Amino acid sequence: MGQVPNSRQKGFMQIFWFIPTTGDGRTLGDSRHARETNLPYLRQIATAIDELGFEGVLLPTGNLCEDAWVVASSIMPATRRLKFLVAVRPTITAVTLAARMAATFDRLSEGRLLVNVVAGGDPAEAAADGVFLSHDERYDITDEFLTVWKKLFAGGKTTYTGKHIRVENAQVYFPAVQKPHPPLYLGGSSDAAIRVAAKHIDFYLTWGEPPAQVAEKIARVSAAAALEGRTVRFGIRLHVIVRETLDEAWKAANELIRNVDPKAVVKAQQRFQSMDSEGQRRQNVLVQGAGENLEVSPNLWAGVGLLRRGAATSLVGDPATVAERMLEYASLGIETFVFSGYPHLEEAYRVAELLFPLLPLSHADATRKYRLPLPEDQAGNEFRPSAAGPGKP
Repeated sequence: MGQVPNSRQKGFMQIFWFIPTTGDGRTLGDSRHARETNLPYLRQIATAIDELGFEGVLLPTGNLCEDAWVVASSIMPATRRLKFLVAVRPTITAVTLAARMAATFDRLSEGRLLVNVVAGGDPAEAAADGVFLSHDERYDITDEFLTVWKKLFAGGKTTYTGKHIRVENAQVYFPAVQKPHPPLYLGGSSDAAIRVAAKHIDFYLTWGEPPAQVAEKIARVSAAAALEGRTVRFGIRLHVIVRETLDEAWKAANELIRNVDPKAVVKAQQRFQSMDSEGQRRQNVLVQGAGENLEVSPNLWAGVGLLRRGAATSLVGDPATVAERMLEYASLGIETFVFSGYPHLEEAYRVAELLFPLLPLSHADATRKYRLPLPEDQAGNEFRPSAAGPGKP
């Protein structure tokens, strides 16, 4: 097995996939095509993307999702190299408990935990969890949470008194594998979010916006981090629809929303408008200004955002076109792409088989290998899977 390129090396990408704990299916807004996302199915997705060679998986968080930590712990033993991007919620979880959970998961997974810091952008969801704080207050708590978090992972006993958090002689007795702590990720477009990211975060994640808007956001975060004497790395959260031809890809995009009820769209958009997330506001603007074909930028499609909150946009196209768009984002400083697609199992195979061979992946040598020859008398055995990996001759 060859040496894995350093993911910090300029030009290399990391590709993550998504664990659909809120549900999955072949179309949006249509229960007839829905799948039960039970443990066997979630494990099936996890083991497939582990074998296909994805770098990691994102597990969503929120009251509409299965609990991210429980799911990650349930599917982690079925995987070998996959990393798990799991959320901590500073406004609803004690920092000491979250740190112990993270350290335990990191040890038991042998250093495969990544931490997604989520302050929350939905006042109604926050209220349901007993949190009645303004947008900026949630980020103030997040700032204190991460200050204590880093002290806990540094070792020894921690005493801290802030406006929102106070601990005395707190300690994580069983340390994490990764030093100084599992990498921290955060997504947020507001000034408050960028302030926290600049001070604490290793990877800043943006939702899929046109390249010019992503470039502007990267510049803002980089400048804020420089004032803190730090540097931040960047990723982007997108859906993807890749097919052999451009026409097939756009047909698949339109098929995904073919049964969407216009009344459901109106209701969903009204719901999204009530959120105080700046990132969600920016996604709403893209969806509402997309026009009839929902293409907000070349090959960037907003159809998923008709019904889905959070990440609203998809890269759509043939392999060469999607790879070209990804390289465009990479040229801006994006190195991690967190993808999803419907259904998540089949789309993961398409991405690995069609896209991976065209991309400079940091995890290229981890892609699927075929080692067992097919019987000589099996029909079609002249079309054996390549030993080089998905999509390679």
